Amino acid sequence: MKTLFAGPSLYGDIVGGRIAAAPGIVCRGPAAQGDVAAAVLDGAMAIGLVDGRYEDVAAPWHKEILFALSEGVAVYGGGSLGALRAAECAHFGMIGVGEIFGRYMSGDLVDDSAVAQLHAPAELDYLPLTEALVNIEATIRRLATLALIDPALAAALDASARALFFKRLTFQALVERAGAPASLIALLVDHRVDRKREDALALVAQLAARNDVGAAPPAWALARPTAWRRQFERLVAARHAGDG
Repeated sequence: MKTLFAGPSLYGDIVGGRIAAAPGIVCRGPAAQGDVAAAVLDGAMAIGLVDGRYEDVAAPWHKEILFALSEGVAVYGGGSLGALRAAECAHFGMIGVGEIFGRYMSGDLVDDSAVAQLHAPAELDYLPLTEALVNIEATIRRLATLALIDPALAAALDASARALFFKRLTFQALVERAGAPASLIALLVDHRVDRKREDALALVAQLAARNDVGAAPPAWALARPTAWRRQFERLVAARHAGDG
């Protein structure tokens, strides 16, 4: 079984828990703490982590990714929080995919707010309500490359994007803060670059192409401190209660 954790980064691509590009992959929405480990307990042999939750609940932690890897489960990360976790866990065997992962891996990106965005709940399919900084940056670069904006305006837009809190980062807020004409909003929309979706789809392609078998055992052993043991015991107990 292959499991994908994605939400706003693949808005419109996932319908009824499946993605058209890879119908054999089970989609579970953005991952919260414990969800990656739960997928392992549910029998996943390969896991793709794109989106994660981080405000109302704890985000997926590194320990459960290491647990998955220690169990011979292939774990891919890219597009959003998954790209950050992949850079942090690459040394242990997590597979990073895409440009955003590469930027975290090189140190060009360091803050998780670069991929964060406000979105609607599951009932509305995680509709994105703001733009992620990585998408804004790529869109500004495209406009500059096409000579649709001059270097001074590009620099002003970039500075404005970095100054705005991720929950307020929209094209309208960007243009207003930069003191640019409102007509620029339509130009940004028309030439929008969705880097998160591009990377997420690249991850899906790699996950779909993988044989549904486990990965080679790692060369390291998983330490099991008290906090991890308690979390793991809760996950196992929840499954036993569900079976009953």
